[in-house]
Amino acid sequence: MLLFSAAPLGVFIASLPASWAVSIAEIQGVSFQSPYAGQLVHDVTGIVTAKDRYGLWISGEPSPDPRVSTGLRIYGSSSLRSVMVGDLISLSGRVTEYRPKYAPNDLFLTELDLLRDIVIHSHDNVVEPLVLGRDRIPPTGQLSAADKGPDGWLSVPNNVTLLESLNATLQPDVYALDFWESLEGRLVTIPNPVAAGFPNRFGSAWVYGDWPMVGKNSRGGLTLTSSANGAPDAHGGAVLIGHPLDGTRNPRTAMGVTLSDITGIVTYQYGNYHVLPFTAFNITSVPKEEVSPVTFTSSHPCEVTIGDYNVENMGPRSHHLHTVAEHIVHYLNTPDIVFVQEIQDDSGTKDDGVVSANKTLSTLTRAIAIASKGKVYYDFANVEPVNNMDGGQPGGNIRVAYLWRPDKVSLVPGSPIGNATQATQVQVDRSGKLALSLNPGRIDPTHPAWIEARKPIAAAWQTSSGDRFFTVNVHYNSKRDSSSTHGDARPPVNGRNAHRATQVNVTATFVKSVLDYDANASVVVGGDMNEYIQTRSVFVSFEGLLTDINEVAGVPPQERYTYVFDQNTQEIDHIFVSDAIAARGTSVEHVHINTWAESTGAQASDHDPSVAKVWVCAQEMHEQPEDLYDNDYLTNEQTVL
Repeated sequence: MLLFSAAPLGVFIASLPASWAVSIAEIQGVSFQSPYAGQLVHDVTGIVTAKDRYGLWISGEPSPDPRVSTGLRIYGSSSLRSVMVGDLISLSGRVTEYRPKYAPNDLFLTELDLLRDIVIHSHDNVVEPLVLGRDRIPPTGQLSAADKGPDGWLSVPNNVTLLESLNATLQPDVYALDFWESLEGRLVTIPNPVAAGFPNRFGSAWVYGDWPMVGKNSRGGLTLTSSANGAPDAHGGAVLIGHPLDGTRNPRTAMGVTLSDITGIVTYQYGNYHVLPFTAFNITSVPKEEVSPVTFTSSHPCEVTIGDYNVENMGPRSHHLHTVAEHIVHYLNTPDIVFVQEIQDDSGTKDDGVVSANKTLSTLTRAIAIASKGKVYYDFANVEPVNNMDGGQPGGNIRVAYLWRPDKVSLVPGSPIGNATQATQVQVDRSGKLALSLNPGRIDPTHPAWIEARKPIAAAWQTSSGDRFFTVNVHYNSKRDSSSTHGDARPPVNGRNAHRATQVNVTATFVKSVLDYDANASVVVGGDMNEYIQTRSVFVSFEGLLTDINEVAGVPPQERYTYVFDQNTQEIDHIFVSDAIAARGTSVEHVHINTWAESTGAQASDHDPSVAKVWVCAQEMHEQPEDLYDNDYLTNEQTVL
């Protein structure tokens, strides 16, 4: 091979015939796709910055245009075996926009393949990495100009625009996908990285570096929060760190873990932009703060504490059942009522036609009694589903259920428990008070909204002072069939969002039926709603009817989370309250016992539990609580509804 002495890259390129030399900057262009896509190009020149078993990356002459990448993926391992990192090479080949056939929503990766005329000109050249946060700063805000609508990347309808078909001119100072595309193939350094959560199923970890990010919570995660115009930030400044190019293994990350500086190549794979590091990073610090128990309990009949916990496919023999029981006792402070979701039937995952969950729930309540050393006992109730009609793992028959402390509250008597197909209705009982025809009972269970979905269960309760209130425990459709936030479909596909919007509407219709009888009724709706509060199109039916308890309690927006997925900590488990409860004031605490775990293996569930404290008696009583303590509680006749 012809060898040239080490010389500035620009000098070498300038010496080539103008009709032959095509620069990397020209290949990459100012849009998502190369203007040379599908064409053969000659004498492409650059310094090798990294290699893997499929090829390598080269870096060309710097460009003053921030829209243009000067890095390029070279695909073809067999013809590049003698090429080493630091070599200045030139070669010819075909410009290709690549994405796997199995991933039609991936963005394209610009590559050079069908290689020939490979020439090594010199060795031991050095390319200085671009330091992110100093040389280039990722933008905050939206991911793409194509994410149009009032809710930004969460707007509906989804999948209106295909980014690659649009092939717009990049705006890397404004949009995060444009920013990472403008660095495709470049060598970069991420200074002072912080992990946003656990590694994903491919072993890659989301991190952000020493640059501005919104929504940072006290743990170091990135919570979905909304900007002044209501659109949520997508945390586009976070990026996935992939497998190291030298074959080492990255340590497992967790939320808020800090890492050593990372230097590697920007690329696109598995639906997201990645940085492929030269070598494994090190963990430099781990958050020291331990998870604290809920700071409040109920001290008055009118004060009711309500816990909410998705216990993730819990059957009677689940390994995490006793851990969840410990959580309820030692971290949730044994709430008066616990909403639980994903309770499996008595045979667990066995698809044998069993639908009863009495064994599962009795095992859980017994474990709670043991964990509390016999101090707390819970009753339980659920409505048995039709076999395999509520979604989830086949045979598991997951459902929502209630646990409650009979020394604190009780179900309003006089109504039978519902069944799988009967709808409970609001009614006035013989005492002239509001009740339910089935207690607990399902909400409109034959409505099409609940096809292959868990049906909500409503319940009417009374305190030891005789005051009544209502709850609805929900578990809406999952986000199955969603697309990557870094994918081609814009706005990204939010799987089954229309189903959830309809489920919210059915729930709201029931709540309205309660409030039509009594506008001052105390109603709490909670559970796993599988949706961000920032997706306002899904929750529109709750507007003017129910209020997010975080808003009432004044929880800082960045601390509102119960789940971690991709780069975002997020709240998909919600508690909403009626106006009467909101007017009296509330408290709520999210117990990060699972999102703060050191690994996914240490989690009892992939959801965090939450506990709320609400005042369920009439407003007049709340204004004079000291009188209630002095009078040893009021009788039913003294209670004001």
